[in-house]
Amino acid sequence: MAIVVLMPLKWPFCLPSSQPKAIHLTKIRSRIRSMASSEAGGVSRREDIVIVGAGIAGLATAVSLQRVGIGSVVLEQAESLRTGGTSITFFKNGWKVLDAIGVGSQLRSQYLEIQGIVMKSEDGRELRSFIIKDEDESQEVRAVERRMLLETLASQLPPNTISFSSKIKNIERGKKDETVLKLEDDSQISAKIVIACDGTRSPVAEWMGFPDPNYVGYCAIRGIGFYPDGQPVEPKINYVYGRGVRAGYLPISSTKVYWFLCFNSPSPGPKITDPFMLRQKTNKLIQNWSSDLLDIIKSTPDDMFIRTPLVDRWLWPGISPPASVGNVVLVGDAWHPMTPNLGQGGCCALEDSVVLAKKLEQALKFRTISVEDAFKAYESERWPRIFPLIVRANLMGAILQLDNPLVCSLRNNFILPKLVQLGPMLEHTNFEFEPL
Repeated sequence: MAIVVLMPLKWPFCLPSSQPKAIHLTKIRSRIRSMASSEAGGVSRREDIVIVGAGIAGLATAVSLQRVGIGSVVLEQAESLRTGGTSITFFKNGWKVLDAIGVGSQLRSQYLEIQGIVMKSEDGRELRSFIIKDEDESQEVRAVERRMLLETLASQLPPNTISFSSKIKNIERGKKDETVLKLEDDSQISAKIVIACDGTRSPVAEWMGFPDPNYVGYCAIRGIGFYPDGQPVEPKINYVYGRGVRAGYLPISSTKVYWFLCFNSPSPGPKITDPFMLRQKTNKLIQNWSSDLLDIIKSTPDDMFIRTPLVDRWLWPGISPPASVGNVVLVGDAWHPMTPNLGQGGCCALEDSVVLAKKLEQALKFRTISVEDAFKAYESERWPRIFPLIVRANLMGAILQLDNPLVCSLRNNFILPKLVQLGPMLEHTNFEFEPL
């Protein structure tokens, strides 16, 4: 077999800032790759920046880098975008990032803004309610369908940025500080920078020495109710609290309502995807509850039921591995999986993406710091924000999942009606970052 070697352009592949942006990005993406046959018979190629995972964190990072004039390649193990799933609720910090990377307006126009929060007991009795803007005029809360979010982010990237069916089989250190990613199809990529956005069970995080995330003792079933003639729910987040079981629901659009149900379980249990079993389990858990949630679940198509064991990972200072090793760094759930009790998992992944992009801009365009120092600066900035959120989300979930009758009575009759304030609950959604 003839081997053709094409010499790459000078590293890093960034044009001077005086160049028009469109030309800049085109030249980055049209860089010439070095190709050769590998010993295993597959193809070996070299890339500058490889992002592992085309989920929210991966695509947002690719778009953020593009906004500062840095190209990347995104590896996704699935055959197409993983558009399954339900929806993600973004608070104002998430929308601030979505605006910064140029997709906020497009998404905002398709989804309802949530006006209030209502807390209820399982029999439908209202315990407490808030008007969001009364507590924080700058707050913005909307639920976005995962499918639309991923498709919108992907549409911002140049053609062929995402390489599908690219599952990593092995990771090795290569020559000249490069990282070798060996894929299931026996091809391999030598990357100067690897950004791992491959989720809670990240192979890259495992390679870096991170333990598996910890199961927190309860699971979630989620879904989206569909109302072709118009959904009946006011633009509010409704939280419903039972004993060892809690739920929530909120409208996404004029025809869709997102809902979730958290229930205690001593173990994660087997993976269940059968919609009949999930619907049956859900109905059994809340069979004596108010009819509002039952009606929404009844309106949920079979293919919209998803069960997930909830996990997190506490990033103990001095004990947990660092977020980067050499020129490899973790982003989003690959680094800091957290429970959804604060609604900050997706928001924090977006925050990671813009912070990391600015650090790499300093390293690759302005050359004021090294890539390794850029990654360390990213971790130093993100850890003080991430770790408290992980802990707070965990503790909040543990308290809300208590099934002791006396504790639940105290919660519903005193703590929620008398003590809970919305302002402190939303304080963590304040987030500032350097503009891209």
